[in-house]
Formats: sequence, structure tokens, C-alpha cells
Amino acid sequence: MTIEPARPGEPPRFDGPRDPGDAWVVADTGERYWGRFGAAGLMAFDAERGVLLQHRVGWSHHGGTWALPGGALHQGEPAIDGALREASEEAGVPSTAVRPRFTHVLDLGVWSYTTVVADVVEHFAGAVTDPESLAVEWTSIEQVDQHPLHPGFAAAWTSLRDLVHVHPVVVVDAANVVGSVPDGWWKDRSGATERLLTRVAGIAPAGVPAEALGLGATHWFPEFVVVVEGKARDVMDVDGVRTVRAAGEGDDTIATETAALVEDGRTVTVVTSDRGLRARAEEAGATVHGARWLLELLG
Repeated sequence: MTIEPARPGEPPRFDGPRDPGDAWVVADTGERYWGRFGAAGLMAFDAERGVLLQHRVGWSHHGGTWALPGGALHQGEPAIDGALREASEEAGVPSTAVRPRFTHVLDLGVWSYTTVVADVVEHFAGAVTDPESLAVEWTSIEQVDQHPLHPGFAAAWTSLRDLVHVHPVVVVDAANVVGSVPDGWWKDRSGATERLLTRVAGIAPAGVPAEALGLGATHWFPEFVVVVEGKARDVMDVDGVRTVRAAGEGDDTIATETAALVEDGRTVTVVTSDRGLRARAEEAGATVHGARWLLELLG
């Protein structure tokens, strides 16, 4: 491949120094892709308003089409950070107003594009905030493909549309997972459970590979629910994990929690090696993995 800078009149049109990532990657076959270090875009999803789309200005690549706000990544910039930055620059999306739910990566070897699908958690209007946008508009899921779409977005839209209503949750049987490792947990069940909570909270921001959850796309950021029981009920809450304290048997609480989440339309994965609980969780509609599944994710 070769790297070309932007030609006169091509994006970006900003004052000040150009970032090293603002260049075209040219494949051996001649196709040109914007972003020396790859590119990323944000699909902000609101259950009531739909998806925030950007109407691309005529001088941009595939100008006049509709797509997601996004652009070239900076050198060393994580794709999620780049997508949030570009959405802020181009469409007035506050970074604190959305929570990433999953990523979809198109990897062509010489270049990649990461779509970050994020839920709106704080209301915002969206606005044209730089010269690359003619307009930004909230569009219902059913209306998206009625716009003339950027070819790259159009190719990805079918997969994204099928996943936009998928909300994964991982429910952890804390007693079973803690008890699966002979590390002296029986001497301090509360302390061992707190260590598990801290480890789970540590991977929550990094998310889970899609294949581990049996889902499409590339990476997911599920909600983690950890059910504790007995002497471990007095553990402290940890940010990034919802702790459920069982009043009685932990298995009953996990089964009830799982059934409620499935009923609410969530895609539930239960972590337990208990055969009886596995059967109850599967009957409720959840996928079940043993303790090793989670321990391998925790590393």
C-alpha cells in the first residue's frame, strides 16, 4: 500500500496543523481509504429517536450521502476514543452522553474502520459543528435505508440493524466461581468475593469478544450482574458491576434475576458450573457457561 496526503479541496478543512492520520491509504488494487491509522465512526442510538446520521458535504468522500459521524484516527488513538472525538467535532455529540454497547470492525488488512454503537444515556440534540456536515438528523431504524447512504455504511447497515436491539447481560454466580479456585477462599469468603467483583469491574470497560457471547459484530460491553450470598452479602459495591445480594439461596435469586432479564428482552449469559442452576437458567432462555469461561476472560 501507499500513503497519500489529502488533495486540495479534500477533507479535512480545518485551520491549524494536520494530524499525521489525515491521509489516504491506497491499496495495491487502487482503492483509497481515508485515515492513515484507520478510521472510526459513532452510531448513537436512542430508543425513541433512532440513529443520529450525518449528511456529508459535497466535497467530502462520497459527498451528498448519509452516514455516521466519523473520520480518521490519530496515531495511537483507540477506536472508541476516535469515534467519540469525531462525533463531537462533526455532530455535537457530548462524549458523556453515550455509552458504547458494541463495536463492528471492518478489517481490510491495509486499513480498518470501526463502528462504535453506543446508547444515548443523556439527552442531546446533535448539531452541525464543522464544515464536513450539511445536516445531522435523528432517523428511525425503519427509515435509515431510505436515505442515499455512504457505500461503506450501506454495506454494514444490515448487520448493525439486526444487532441494535441486542442488550447483553452477564449474570455471575459468585459463590460458584469463587469456589472453583482452591485459593483459600473458605478462610475469607467475603474477601474472596470482593476480589472477584474487582476483577469483573476491571474487564467491564474493556468488554468481551463477540464470539465469547455467541453474538455478531466484534466486541461487546455487556452489563455485569454478580449475585452474592451468605457471608459474602456484606461485600462493598464496586463501580462497573451491579451487585445483587441474595436474601436466601443464591441459586433462587440467580434464577429469578435471569428470568426477569430475559422477560425484559435482554440477552443473558449466566456463569455457573452448578448443574441444577444451569438447567433453570437455560429453561428461562439464558445461555450458560461454566466458571472457567469467566476466569479465562479475567486472565
